Amino acid sequence: MTFDLIATDTNSKARAGVISTDHGVIETPIFMPVGTAGSVKAVTQDQLKEEVKAQIILGNTYHLYLRPGTGILEQAGGLHKFNGWDRPILTDSGGYQVFSLAANRKIKEEGVVFQSHIDGSRHLFTPESVIDTQRSIGADIIMAFDECPPYPSEYDYAKKSMELTHRWLARCVTQMGETEPKYGYSQSLFPIVQGSTYKDLRQASVEFVADMDCDGNAIGGLSVGEPEEMMYEFSALCCEYLPAEKPRYLMGVGNPWNILENISLGIDMFDCVMPTRNGRNGMLFTTNGVINIKNKKWENDFSVIDEGLDCHTSRFYTKAYLRHLFVSSEILALTIASIHNLAFYLHLVKEARTHILAGDFNSWKQEMVPRLKQRL
Repeated sequence: MTFDLIATDTNSKARAGVISTDHGVIETPIFMPVGTAGSVKAVTQDQLKEEVKAQIILGNTYHLYLRPGTGILEQAGGLHKFNGWDRPILTDSGGYQVFSLAANRKIKEEGVVFQSHIDGSRHLFTPESVIDTQRSIGADIIMAFDECPPYPSEYDYAKKSMELTHRWLARCVTQMGETEPKYGYSQSLFPIVQGSTYKDLRQASVEFVADMDCDGNAIGGLSVGEPEEMMYEFSALCCEYLPAEKPRYLMGVGNPWNILENISLGIDMFDCVMPTRNGRNGMLFTTNGVINIKNKKWENDFSVIDEGLDCHTSRFYTKAYLRHLFVSSEILALTIASIHNLAFYLHLVKEARTHILAGDFNSWKQEMVPRLKQRL
């Protein structure tokens, strides 16, 4: 994997670049749709390509390890062959699932013992096994195993958690060096900066992560309940010290204005379940603001969902029709809303890139953020 930094905005730290992988190029800044179990919910791979214009999608190690399992994935030739997606894939290591399953896991030096949410069976994730599992899944970009501390966290807990994450990272790097990809193409490891909301811990973690000299770097432990301004503060701090010549991935962020603000701080890559999860519940993000399509006000609105998008779904179906589908509990509603929201997110980062290249990203962002926040 390589990263070429093409341009930086004149009045912010926003960057435009190109990540090159064996499954294709990714133009940054980029949003990555989340396909937790090998599928972006309610959306086909053709729709992801043609309507959403996704360049890379995510899979999740925890979920894919449990079902269908690495045996099936290896028989298929990896996740790309299994789900028919021939563009880049990134896999989350499962660290966040360990965080979210706090009642059913035990963290120790060796790794994490957890109970499956499917059948209650017990399993052990170690840094080594997580690397091996991601090798078997076959992602182009694989994440180091980490512990994601909750917000708020006491300083001592956050420090011990960060130090454990660093020790696990060293083991991940070693395991990567001692193993080979299974399917004939290269795989890159991204370590994850932790440290909760403590400046000295974040800076120490950034320095440790940068010293690993991996192909890219990620920032974890934000967007876990802290105020937005605090997220921006720590994102900026991490970007200040992370190497400029490598892509920066802010994990789990976020809504459209979060993405624009973090692009302005120097972030290149984003993922979040929000466009699909909120879409399945009737919340649409549009170029003019946020819509709750279930509201009665849309009952006889025969304008298209969003004429500002280069997406057939958004420019073909009307708000009245989509509301009707939701009110009638028709499955098609979930697909239309998910495609639209994802297409909007990809449109937004593409527009951001265009304005970075033009040198006027900051002024465009200041105009867009209040518009995107509007409730229509």
